[in-house]
Amino acid sequence: MNDKLNKQPAILYSNTPPSKEQEERFIDFLQKKYNDNISLIWKKTDIPEGGFKLKVGSEIFNWNVEEHLSQFKETLSEIKTKGENIIPLIRETIDNWTPKAIAHEIGEVLTVGDGIATVGGLENATYGEILLFESGVRGMVQDLRDDEIGCILFGSDDEITEGSSVKRTGKTAGLPVGDEFIGRVINALGIPIDGKGEIHSDDYRPIENPAPGIIDRQPVSAPMETGILAIDSMFPIGRGQRELIIGDRQTGKTAIAVDTILNQKGKDVICIYVAIGQKASSVAQLVQNLKTRGAMDYTIVINASASDSAPLQYIAPYAGCTLGEYFMNKGKDVLIVYDDLSKHAIAYRSLSLLLERAPGREAYPGDVFYLHSRLLERSAHLSEEKGGGSMTALPIVETQAGDVSAYIPTNIISITDGQIFLESDLFFAGQRPAVNVGLSVSRVGGDAQTKAMKKAAGAIRLDLAQYREMEVFTQFASDLDETTKSLLNYGQGLMQILKQEQYKPYKHHEQVIILVVVLNHLMQNVELKNVSSTMYDLLCYFNEKHFEIADEINQSGKLEDECRERIIRIAKEFLQGR
Repeated sequence: MNDKLNKQPAILYSNTPPSKEQEERFIDFLQKKYNDNISLIWKKTDIPEGGFKLKVGSEIFNWNVEEHLSQFKETLSEIKTKGENIIPLIRETIDNWTPKAIAHEIGEVLTVGDGIATVGGLENATYGEILLFESGVRGMVQDLRDDEIGCILFGSDDEITEGSSVKRTGKTAGLPVGDEFIGRVINALGIPIDGKGEIHSDDYRPIENPAPGIIDRQPVSAPMETGILAIDSMFPIGRGQRELIIGDRQTGKTAIAVDTILNQKGKDVICIYVAIGQKASSVAQLVQNLKTRGAMDYTIVINASASDSAPLQYIAPYAGCTLGEYFMNKGKDVLIVYDDLSKHAIAYRSLSLLLERAPGREAYPGDVFYLHSRLLERSAHLSEEKGGGSMTALPIVETQAGDVSAYIPTNIISITDGQIFLESDLFFAGQRPAVNVGLSVSRVGGDAQTKAMKKAAGAIRLDLAQYREMEVFTQFASDLDETTKSLLNYGQGLMQILKQEQYKPYKHHEQVIILVVVLNHLMQNVELKNVSSTMYDLLCYFNEKHFEIADEINQSGKLEDECRERIIRIAKEFLQGR
């Protein structure tokens, strides 16, 4: 075994030196694999008899019991059955299985800390690839440089030390998916954290996926009703749409998302709630509320709490989107809430600055737009050829002092198909949900409404805009004419009707009845303080005594003139009798 200087050396680690025949077989194997003139150097080590380790550059071939067991385990994990007996398949696999000499590219940790590891020696590692550290912790390649790579860690960095080995897996970051995830609370890696035991997955999907192409989509036309009158009547959301919920802290953003989830009960919609950077107690309370109201039967909660590392908060929304895509590709309708993407951007900024990337506008890395666009573009209403499934996204963004022109809000406003803007002043004045009618918009509009809702809603936005303008104009006036007083009284009644308690979404027919009654000025003579209770009693009266109207609206999705006249007549009789 002469070490010639013009040859690339391969180091063989074993307990005993190889025989002449074994040495020739090693050199023949290496020359065929690397198509190069390679010399062989033997070094003694404590590997058990019959085993060896062969190192060529950064690649290592292991031939020992541990490597064979690992290969065998991977082979068994690839066995999939659909109802057949699995025993014959396992027997056949065992009979035909032979271990292989597989090259593992091994690098070493150069630096580690704050959930980031810098690794050297992995020349062929690719962006987004999963690396396996010696301690068992996994990481994802996030930064490629000339002589080293930056890696974010999906576990504690306490057991990772400088100089420890790192192995390439050749796989991109992914998530187990399946129907068993419904009703469960999981972390960003798909591991259950609700104490209800293991989840058996049906498949494994990468967390980064290209968005469906134009040909694979169809127009957004079916409504995704929130049950919130102010939204469904003026800013309707369609299945496959992306509607931003934006506003300052503590203005009811999450409440709108939760009510929307509650309103999907019995509508065959899978809901996914992704909590990013929130307190674990807040998420536990939300899960309890969903459970109490029967919504966890069709909901998955993914929690990357404030105590979790920045890498887990970074991948959480992509993990949720991957689960949503699994159901969407099966032809299901999915509603996914990202709460919230402001904290997601902050987690990404932390990672980027630790990876020593150049900061961009407002100290955020310049690619933060791509961070959210590649996430939200994956929401779609698929064509019938692709199964016709849909994924509707409700991203939430927190503003500072109502500034919608800041970096993250403008980014996401330009990506989404509209926004629901919640205003602090309205919220503290008791108008809840505190939807600002002037700044909120849905770019899908009436296409996402039923014909009944479109006809009933009529000119509600125009009436509200007229009222707000008149309110500002007359706030200092002392003597008002009867027409102005009537307009102000009507507008105040409208605002009162748009107030809605949390956890009490309206049914579709109830919203239609409310709009018909109010927009025909039937509540004009009801005192403001009694408007809400009167409307509640009226709805109860319709549901109990005239349920045929509800059935007609819900089944046909239309509001015929005759039905509209009946609603007006019944409401008049009810109000006159009070």
